[in-house]
Amino acid sequence: MDYVEILVALFEENRNAKNAISMDKYMRNQFPFIGMKTPKRRELMRQFYQETEILKEPLQPDFVLALWKKDEREFQNAALDYLDRMNKKLSKEHLPLMETLITTKSWWDTVDTLATKSVGKIAKEQPEVVAETIEGWAYCDVLWLQRTAILFQLKYKEHTDEKLLYRYILHHATSNEFFIQKAIGWALREYSKTNPESVKYFIRNNELAKLSIREGMKHIRH
Repeated sequence: MDYVEILVALFEENRNAKNAISMDKYMRNQFPFIGMKTPKRRELMRQFYQETEILKEPLQPDFVLALWKKDEREFQNAALDYLDRMNKKLSKEHLPLMETLITTKSWWDTVDTLATKSVGKIAKEQPEVVAETIEGWAYCDVLWLQRTAILFQLKYKEHTDEKLLYRYILHHATSNEFFIQKAIGWALREYSKTNPESVKYFIRNNELAKLSIREGMKHIRH
């Protein structure tokens, strides 16, 4: 059974050129689209899972990579949906796959989902991967791996390794990259919901980009 062919057929039946134009524009023409809106895509994914029972099988990296190679963005979204459904089966052996996905057809929509869900889950359950892999991402020269290192703890709340988060942020504090400044602000804003005083002190005592400060302080009383 060729799962990719089945999914492609389902998606192609719902191609909408008019929707595709506006979706392309929203994503700054980074990727082409079939023109299928999110509710419909999710409905088709549920149908696909029911028809194939793929979720009962081991995680299939080849299926994910095949979807990633497709031109239209809906196929990368389908791969992310599948990874989310298979989240419990992810482990550190899948980090090379994550790195491939993060650094291929990269944009905030895929990278942020991979960082906060897949990579975040793996690192929380197998914290040794921080030293083994994520540390290298934080200090490499690849924008999207840097962003992943800043964001992977986004949902950790009280389990956040504060020193690690702040160290990664300070390493990139002078970055002129919008996506890094935004990630720093987002990470600080989210952590401020758990430890507002710590975040306030950190922001007030370190040189950060204005965007990072503005985002980071959104939930903090001045």
